[in-house]
Amino acid sequence: MKLMKRWVWQTLGVLLAIYLLFVGAMFGAMQKTPDEFSRFMMKIPMPLMMITPFPPLWAQARGGSLKPGDAAPDFDLPRQGSGERVRLSQFHGGRPVVLVFGSYT
Repeated sequence: MKLMKRWVWQTLGVLLAIYLLFVGAMFGAMQKTPDEFSRFMMKIPMPLMMITPFPPLWAQARGGSLKPGDAAPDFDLPRQGSGERVRLSQFHGGRPVVLVFGSYT
């Protein structure tokens, strides 16, 4: 009986260590570029994702440090349909800028 209890606790300890390593690897992957993260996620079976705290990990890894009222960080993007580049800072002091991420279709 004592040997059985010890085996159960050792097995649970090993499973917990594997789970923590997996969650840590996922958190590390979340902090990488979107391309690197997607390559990591392609290899993860979806049922395995259901046992992880994905939303809080994602919020922590990708949340950033901006607070309400902070100035938006400057960025540089290609203009759609041309080879030009656009910087957010070039609009500073002019008309309001609205960023839309996603699709209306």
